[in-house]
Amino acid sequence: MENAKIFITGGAGFIGSYVVEELLAYKPARIIILDNLIRGSLENMQAFINNPVIEFVEGDIRDRELLEKCVAGADYVFHMAALRINSCAANPRDGFEVMLQSTFELAELCLKHKVKKVIYSSSASVYGLAQHFPTPETDNPYDNQTFYGGAKLWGEQLFRSYKFMFGLDYVALRYFNVYGARMDTDGKYTEVMIKWLDCIRDGKAPLIYGDGSTTMDFVYVRDVAKANVAALLAEVTDEAFNVGNCEETSLKQLLHTLLKVNNSTLAPEYREANSVNPVSRRLADNTKAKNFLAFQPSISLEEGLYELSQWYFEKQKIKI
Repeated sequence: MENAKIFITGGAGFIGSYVVEELLAYKPARIIILDNLIRGSLENMQAFINNPVIEFVEGDIRDRELLEKCVAGADYVFHMAALRINSCAANPRDGFEVMLQSTFELAELCLKHKVKKVIYSSSASVYGLAQHFPTPETDNPYDNQTFYGGAKLWGEQLFRSYKFMFGLDYVALRYFNVYGARMDTDGKYTEVMIKWLDCIRDGKAPLIYGDGSTTMDFVYVRDVAKANVAALLAEVTDEAFNVGNCEETSLKQLLHTLLKVNNSTLAPEYREANSVNPVSRRLADNTKAKNFLAFQPSISLEEGLYELSQWYFEKQKIKI
């Protein structure tokens, strides 16, 4: 990777900015970041924006001419730009343009400009409600009901077909429930843990909709960034890997841990579930990533939630 040119779509985003920080340790010649700053931000890039290796391009991945300028000459590409799952549901046409059409254009350009390897950000959403727990990569995707999950799976299949037809090397990473400092904090689709942090700040009872038994596999963002770099460095191609923490955590357990790391004695209030969640369980099997990428998560939920809390309250200049 030393002296290589790397292009990252969505590099000013939550996960992308951590990937940039990880990559800088390997002394690449240049890292080009394309981001429209709708989900990403200049704040996320604060630690590296003035680094001479970094070239930040503010623009939309749907701008093919701009996309080609960024890809031209790149040795490696990280494709991380995406809409949120709820944004895809609310605006399927935007979802199509960003998640499918632009991914196709990127694959075409990677082929044209002889990119050596693509690291594609996929999602555990491809499984829907999985058949097995822990979930291996061999579980089928037929239970997925979301546009987002379908789009992510299509991206995997696109790169797989381009490997078969044209020899374009790639690795797909299926992220489970990524959280941490710099995660989205504003807007209609704010993560539940941010809403709970607001309750802790304001001394209000945090709300749990339903019985709190829904589980997720929460993986800290710095671990996800390490998995991305491991996927680039490993001598592996044409494979998809789960990236989770390999721990199943219910919403009740999540809130308990969040209250604990913030020394809060608040008690939750339970409300009737206001939506139907077709995915009631998530638990990753990372065996394949361990064997092929030498990747293992290293940050516990308690440690990650503490770091998230410190960042969030410092961001608001609030002391608890």
